[in-house]
Amino acid sequence: MEVVDYELFAVPPRWLLLKLETDEGIVGWGEPIVQGRLETVRTAVSSLIEEHLLTENPLRPEYHWRKLYQSAYFRGGPVLMSALSGIDQALWDINGRYHDVPVHQLLGGHVRDRMLVHKYLSGESAEKLAKEAIQAREQGYRAFKTNLPGEVNPLATPDRLAWVTNQISAIRDIVGDDALLGLDFHGRISKPMARALLKQLEPYNLAFVDQPLLPEHTEMFKSLSGQTTIPLATGERLYSRYDFKELLVNDAVSIIQPDVSHVGGITEMRKLASMAEAFDVAVVPHCPLGPVALAASLQVGFCSQNVVLHEQDLDVHDPDSSQWLRYLRDPDVFEFENGYIERMTGPGLGIDVDEDFVREKARSRVNWYSPIWHHEDGSLAEW
Repeated sequence: MEVVDYELFAVPPRWLLLKLETDEGIVGWGEPIVQGRLETVRTAVSSLIEEHLLTENPLRPEYHWRKLYQSAYFRGGPVLMSALSGIDQALWDINGRYHDVPVHQLLGGHVRDRMLVHKYLSGESAEKLAKEAIQAREQGYRAFKTNLPGEVNPLATPDRLAWVTNQISAIRDIVGDDALLGLDFHGRISKPMARALLKQLEPYNLAFVDQPLLPEHTEMFKSLSGQTTIPLATGERLYSRYDFKELLVNDAVSIIQPDVSHVGGITEMRKLASMAEAFDVAVVPHCPLGPVALAASLQVGFCSQNVVLHEQDLDVHDPDSSQWLRYLRDPDVFEFENGYIERMTGPGLGIDVDEDFVREKARSRVNWYSPIWHHEDGSLAEW
């Protein structure tokens, strides 16, 4: 078998899908994307495939991962690793379809029958967040995450920090103590303010705080983690197991949150989960992306003991109404019940992409950019 062709599709809302074709008619799909750098990643994917993968046997994903990574003198980073991630996902999809088994079966078999997923709650007021929390609880979710609302000045006032704690208090009152609740600081807050806010949030028994500091400051995580009872998490802006080493060795985080479309795909994410397990660190994959990325990430979760919770942003509780699950021929493949997605048993990634719909949506221009925020004094703020 040989890889003979590929196509890339930019589709709403901000995704890039890869179709990898073989001479035996088996097709694999991947989702290589850096949100806000779609065209840059598209070029990188094309370059890697045309230089290293065409005419090659796709049934060697480990070898191809090493080749695509190691053949470059300058390695890593969001663009190259995201391009590699999508290619790796497509190669594993081909492998699973060739052997007629789900990818997790090729990785050692499943260790769980279903994966707990969390619902993202958005809103700029405690009232709106509470309303969303009520609705999500009624939909069957048992785990939730929300973002730090808006920008935070490096020296924030007490009322600004109280604004955050009031929102978390409102959500906790609704979802109850039998639900998991995480908060993403999104790297929006300075180190001194992170310490103060974590202390104020401790009474609400958060499952984790994600990105309490920017990824540029991983050396500071150990100090911060020793000053709070809240488990700290990070990882969506780290791009290989090598980027996670310092955090794990220094006992700096309780949870890592790698993204299968940024961290090197299924091959690297599986190794990273095993690496984290040796340090008793849980994995909660980052995945605010499309159904291809979600399927790829879940394949790792189903065969990895320490993947304990998973992000999704596709309204899996109501597949008939989810506009983003329309990219699949069978939107019900992510079977959702009582807060869990049931293990998919179909070959490859376990999904079938609706190529006609993908081509239709790819006719529109798609190139999303990250918002640019400012503080009230006109200086740039972290989004």
